[in-house]
Amino acid sequence: MGLFSGMNKFGLNEIKQDEIFANPEEKKAEEKAEEKKKEATELDYLIDRSYSCPVCEEEFKSKTVKSRSVRLIGSDDDLRPRYQQLDCLKYDVVVCPNCGYASLARTYKTIYDSQKKLVRETISKGFHYVEPEGVYSYDDAIERYQIAFANAMAIKQIDSEKAYLCLRMGWTIRGKAETLKEGTPGYEEDLKKCKEDENEALKLAMDGFLAARNKEEAPYAGMDQSTLDYLIAVLSARFGKIDVASKLIAALISNRAANPRIRERARDLKDKIVAGLKS
Repeated sequence: MGLFSGMNKFGLNEIKQDEIFANPEEKKAEEKAEEKKKEATELDYLIDRSYSCPVCEEEFKSKTVKSRSVRLIGSDDDLRPRYQQLDCLKYDVVVCPNCGYASLARTYKTIYDSQKKLVRETISKGFHYVEPEGVYSYDDAIERYQIAFANAMAIKQIDSEKAYLCLRMGWTIRGKAETLKEGTPGYEEDLKKCKEDENEALKLAMDGFLAARNKEEAPYAGMDQSTLDYLIAVLSARFGKIDVASKLIAALISNRAANPRIRERARDLKDKIVAGLKS
């Protein structure tokens, strides 16, 4: 029972204590901000960023997510990030519409002269692409990952970077699957195709990370050793390589120098694997 409860018997509205000394203007501002947040569309979180292609020097624009405009709300077992407002993975890849050079935004400017020559010889000839208008659909995003991967192959990119592209493509395909509406025409076929494509991408990522672990040194596509080992463990468990996953998990849990967050995830993964084997 509150101090002002029961006032409805006088035909009066209940007085809320948190409103007694509240600033009406501040309350209006908060309500307005909340209303604006509810009305925001995906496009409101995007900007057209200007790029200069390092291969052909063409100036163009590509959509990217405004910095600090979205909120991370969690991640999947394989570290796929989840944001409240939109799926940022759709805007990871930058594509030059003129020559076809494409990569993740984080590595777009990192290309050597010898690699530029390979892009011109293997990608640019016959390349044609039109930047999508408005927000990118999942199909738009997947096509951009495909173009980026073709570039990675053409310039003989290192294994960790190719694997990382496959990983993020797999995450994006998972995002597409989550938007499919049950009961719509073709739902079962579309869902099956998404699962097959996601598995193919993640299997390639696993193989690529394993290869990188044997011949590269950290960082691997920006990841430290413990993060890479955790990812390999998750993907190995997914594809039935329990021995590989268990060995990596045990090493991570016992490694006091490993990232604490990754060690905790490794413990959770161990519990899931044990529970799966028991069932």
